[in-house]
Amino acid sequence: MPRRRCLPSAMPDFPLPGAAALAPLAEAAARADELGGLQPGQLDLLHREGWLTLLAPRAVGGGEWPLPAVVRLEEAVAAADGSCGWFLTLCAGAGWFAGFLPPELARDILAAPRVCLAGSGAAGGWADRDGDGWRISGHWGHATGAPQASHFTFNARLREQGRPLLDALGQPRVRAFVVPARDVQWQPSWHSIGLRASASHAFGIDSAWAADAQAFDIDPARATAPGPLYRFPFRALALATLAANLLGLARHFMALAEPVVQARTTRRGDAGGAVLAGVQAQHQALTQARTAFYAALDDAWRRLDAGQPLEAGAAGPLEAESFRLARTTRELFAAAYPACGLLAADPRSELNRVWRDFHTATQHALWMG
Repeated sequence: MPRRRCLPSAMPDFPLPGAAALAPLAEAAARADELGGLQPGQLDLLHREGWLTLLAPRAVGGGEWPLPAVVRLEEAVAAADGSCGWFLTLCAGAGWFAGFLPPELARDILAAPRVCLAGSGAAGGWADRDGDGWRISGHWGHATGAPQASHFTFNARLREQGRPLLDALGQPRVRAFVVPARDVQWQPSWHSIGLRASASHAFGIDSAWAADAQAFDIDPARATAPGPLYRFPFRALALATLAANLLGLARHFMALAEPVVQARTTRRGDAGGAVLAGVQAQHQALTQARTAFYAALDDAWRRLDAGQPLEAGAAGPLEAESFRLARTTRELFAAAYPACGLLAADPRSELNRVWRDFHTATQHALWMG
C-alpha cells in the first residue's frame, strides 16, 4: 500500500504513479487488446499496488483512499491503457461496496488471494427468501474482470413464497448481493470494438444460496464503515470515476494525434491551419473542463471530510461537471479523429485502439443521464 502523508488540510495525500511506473500497463496494451484480456504483468501491477481494493475500508484490509486521489489515479491508468483503466475503475468500484457489508464478511472477502470484485448494477435475477438467506438465480449482461473475479456483486429482485416483494411505490424491491466466484458461471460474451481486454463478460447464477449478511444496501445511511468515502452519493461517485476514464483516454488520444495532425495540416497551408486550430481549441476546452471537474470533486470531498453532509442533490455540481467533461471529450474526438487520416482508421494502430476504447467507454448507461 502506498505511503501516506498528511497535508495541512489533513486530507491524506497518495502520490500518483508516473509514466515509468505505469509503463508495464502501456507496454502490454496492444497484446491485451489482441487477446481480449489483461496480461499477467498488468494484473500483477494492479494487485501489487493494492489498487483493486483502494476504495474498500482500511479497517477490513482495503486502502480507503480519498476519492480525489482515486479519480486522479484512474485517469492516469486510463491514459496508459484504456482497458486497464476500465478494469481498475469497475473492479475497485465494486470493492467500495465493502463499506456497506458486515465488517467480518468484508474482511474475509478482502483476505482472498488476488481479491478482485466484478459485478453488474442491473437487476438481472431473482432472490427468493430461503430460511435465513436467499436462493438466487439469474443472468447479468456485463461484469468487467469476470475471468479474474474472486467475488461478484449484483442486484436482484426479491421474492417470498414466489411473490415479488414491493417497495413503497409498488415496484419490485431490489437489493445488492455479493457472492464468491464459485457460485457464478461467467460466459464469454464480450465482443465490443474497444476495451477488449477489460473482459466485461456476462455471468449467470443457478440457484445459489446467499446468507442475509451477503445482501446490502448502497445507502450512506446504511454504511458499515465510518469514513467520508462511504457517505459519498453513489451516482456522483460513479459518474466521477467513469469521467476519469474518458479524460485519460482523451489525453492519450491527443498525445498521439497532435503530431499527426500537425504534420498533415502543415502540408495543406491555410486550410490545414484552420483544421489544426480547431483541434487545438478542443484541446484547450478539455483542459478547462478538466480543471472545473476536479474543482467540483475536490470541493465535494472537502465538505464531506470536514463532516458536512453531502446529500445527492448537493453533489449536483460534480455530476454536472462530469457530464460536461464527457461532452467535451466527445467533441474533442469528433474534431481530432478526421484530422488524423487513415492512420486513425487502421485497427492495428495505437490511435485506433484508443479511439475504439473511448467510444466503448461512452456507451455506459450512466451517460444517458
